Amino acid sequence: MSELIIWTYDWVPKGPRGFVRDLRFRWACEEAGLAYAVRTVAFEGRETNHLSHQPFGQVPFLSDGKLQTFESGAGLLHLARKSEDLMPRESIGEAETIQWMMAALNSIEMVTVPWWFLEISGAKDNGLADWMGKRLAQIEKVLTERAWLAADRFTAADLLMADVLRIPKVRAFGDRPATEAYVTRVTDRPGFRKARADQVAHFAAADESRST
Repeated sequence: MSELIIWTYDWVPKGPRGFVRDLRFRWACEEAGLAYAVRTVAFEGRETNHLSHQPFGQVPFLSDGKLQTFESGAGLLHLARKSEDLMPRESIGEAETIQWMMAALNSIEMVTVPWWFLEISGAKDNGLADWMGKRLAQIEKVLTERAWLAADRFTAADLLMADVLRIPKVRAFGDRPATEAYVTRVTDRPGFRKARADQVAHFAAADESRST
């Protein structure tokens, strides 16, 4: 069996730690019991130093033998196909899982990330607030009616949706009790807690090497 390699930066500032998207791959591997290694590209020069692996100069990307894949959604789908713990093998459950993974990326994160960037930039009028409020209200309604997004159990769809919704500024936007309960429940899983702790430790260890 080929070795899974998760590629991330060798270091990031303290603010993004625990949120860099290699965590999605780490978390999926922990949930599925897939062995993996973590390798790095330099944070300095990141816009150009790994374009042969990631044409937009971002992380994460994933190696699995001869396969090289970038974008967290694509890599997560590849990992989900390796384990029924992440995605059912029967056709309806599989389709539901993929559907909600795409929704997390295209219907929710597509709105929350630009809104978040405007917020931290100090923009006086964040014109995306109404759009984001509508989308978050829509997912709140869904989560009021079900505990899990697909197949009546935890899947990669929940992993991805919870990772999108757990951003602190997004989490604090409005009163959404079902969403808050959902994010709390999903991120209380041992797989998430280990993946996050490992990522934070990875970047903290880099602090020491940079200081020397």
